[in-house]
Amino acid sequence: MEYRRIKIKGGTYFFTVVTHDRRQFLCEQENVELLRAAFRKVMARLPFIIDAFVLLPDHLHCIWTLPDDDADFSTRWRLIKTYFSQHCAPIYHAVPNPSRLDKKEVAVWQRRFWEHWIRDDYDYARHVDYIHYNPVKHKLASAPSDWHYSTFRRFVAQGVYTEEWGTAFALQFPDNFANE
Repeated sequence: MEYRRIKIKGGTYFFTVVTHDRRQFLCEQENVELLRAAFRKVMARLPFIIDAFVLLPDHLHCIWTLPDDDADFSTRWRLIKTYFSQHCAPIYHAVPNPSRLDKKEVAVWQRRFWEHWIRDDYDYARHVDYIHYNPVKHKLASAPSDWHYSTFRRFVAQGVYTEEWGTAFALQFPDNFANE
């Protein structure tokens, strides 16, 4: 199967990246720091803006805006995933990747990622809401403000949300939203 991705220079994209077999280790403190280091390293070489972000134990969601002259999000993700994989504790290398045994590769991440080109302000707002509500959806927090691994507090500081946002009623998204 051939994957086709929409690549727009200066585009804004929503991403979902998942661990191999949905192993739950991303929110361990050393891995949070390692993922931050991976992002910093790649952003220094290939800049982009992280508009919104949430880290969960087995996956992450984020929205990036690329530079006006650049549409290459795939290289950025490859470098982030590679850096993390090469530097994470050996325990996460316990599962060999059966499809890549010829290269002695281990599976830390699923091989691909989900991406969605953000089309307009409404699309952007829905995906930002989805990102910040995700810990509640997965029953990891009772409110978005309770989850520390997201950009929710930045959006509160900017006046986009109140501290209580997402607590009065459950937000609903279509089943296939964000293709998680």
